[in-house]
Amino acid sequence: MSIMNVFSLLGGLGMFLFGMKIMGDGLEKAAGNRLKKLLGIVTHNRVLAMLAGLVITAVIQSSSATTVMVVGFVNAALINLTQAVGVIMGANIGTTVTSLLLSVKIDFAAVFACIGLILTMLPKKANTARQFGDICLGLGILFVGMNTMSAAMKPLQDWDVFTNAMVGITNPIVGVLVGAVITAVIQSSSASVGILQALAGEGLIPLKGSMFILFGQNIGTCVTALIASAGTGTNARRAAVVHLLFNVIGAVLFTVLTVLLPLDQWIISLAPENLRLQIAFIHIIFNVTTTALMLPLAKLLEKAACLLVPEKHSGEGVAELMHLKYFDERLLNTPPIAAAQLFKEVQRMGEIALSNFTGAVSCFESWDEARVEEINRNEEVLDYLNKEITSCLVEVRGLDLNEEDAHMVGSLFHVVNDWERVGDHAINVLDAARTRQEQEIKFSAKAVAELENLSSMVMDQLNTATELFLTQSDDAATIQLVEDKEQEIDDLTEALRIHHVERVKNKKCSAKNGMLYLDILTNLERIGDHAENIATSTQRLVPINNKW
Repeated sequence: MSIMNVFSLLGGLGMFLFGMKIMGDGLEKAAGNRLKKLLGIVTHNRVLAMLAGLVITAVIQSSSATTVMVVGFVNAALINLTQAVGVIMGANIGTTVTSLLLSVKIDFAAVFACIGLILTMLPKKANTARQFGDICLGLGILFVGMNTMSAAMKPLQDWDVFTNAMVGITNPIVGVLVGAVITAVIQSSSASVGILQALAGEGLIPLKGSMFILFGQNIGTCVTALIASAGTGTNARRAAVVHLLFNVIGAVLFTVLTVLLPLDQWIISLAPENLRLQIAFIHIIFNVTTTALMLPLAKLLEKAACLLVPEKHSGEGVAELMHLKYFDERLLNTPPIAAAQLFKEVQRMGEIALSNFTGAVSCFESWDEARVEEINRNEEVLDYLNKEITSCLVEVRGLDLNEEDAHMVGSLFHVVNDWERVGDHAINVLDAARTRQEQEIKFSAKAVAELENLSSMVMDQLNTATELFLTQSDDAATIQLVEDKEQEIDDLTEALRIHHVERVKNKKCSAKNGMLYLDILTNLERIGDHAENIATSTQRLVPINNKW
């Protein structure tokens, strides 16, 4: 075997992987966002979850991609571990579609590549045809890569080193390890199974040895999900472990069956003249049978994963809160869900800012050291969320979003900034409360009543703004009420400022008290401004060329 054969083999593998990616991307675009939302709407019914995983993996042709997606969804609390187990099992069945396609003895690589090339060159207006062209082009490149690998492997028949090595593959443990390592390195079970079919098709590996390698490949494909789970939450890591347990149990079971029973002979009887199809059949039987056995035992898999990945108990300090609770970067593969999860993060940010404002006003009335510590902690979290959410919004806005989601993401840029400023003004109110506490400053009953009245109006405005934001309402009448309320706050603030200046002039209030009072008025009034911005966020964007 020459160096050029090695290059041909690697080049064929590269074309195979590239073709699979193009085909998967084309299928995703053609299927639309509804396909992606399947993972977001699965219920506690494990069968439905399994079917969702099967359909999505069959379409995007990658169980690794689906499993990584599931890890991201679990980490973002979009689905729970119970739902994830069913989806992962379905993904293992869905990935068998690729091996079935590769087993067909038809040389249609050039046909698909030609059709795909013609369709992708059509005008942009023919969007559907272009998407179908991507699918065909990907299929064509995939099969060209497969044929290239097969041709590169033919000289291996005369290479004694390789043929002697293949003798060891009949050892179950060696075969499983070889399959696991190859797939772990390539990080694509579809590609590694394709290589196996190419080797078997050239008569380089007997079926029994191929079966052991195949069982190992199902273990090796778990590496991608395990890597993806690094740095995620407990349940996300448990989902990756469930994937590993499922395939390890299946591999052990089928390895024992293959050793004890003439399983290879049964498979040969199904397709006597087609080694590639025989491998495709054992791949399907492995995953379908393992799923049928393990789906009723899903709870036991969950418990095992929980034992292997125990819960970490920690307090609610700043470090524990410094993370995005609902968003995970893996969700960028599902733009509609990514946008929805960022909306939840902004909602969380609003709840923290609102809590800080309530706490600051409360501390002005009655100093509470524990509450002060909580507010300062929350302010650090708000600053962190402002930076992280804004960064994620930039990424999501560049994705393929429908008009409604694009509009929402655009409004979130403004809302994030407004909530962060509400938090800043709440800290200013807290600082005023601290000054009052430390310097024992006294306000008249009338001044206190005025501040309570204004802060109550601002709180009502914030609550209304939050409700409008959560419903993404653009009701003109309701928004007009918000704007009228904001004008009332401005008018009352100005009136209170004039009255207080008069009190200072008439020596009814000290200059120090007056400065503190006016400082609080200013911060309350500005919080009202930001509340109005939040309430009207859905109306503040202007479409450009009907696109967002």
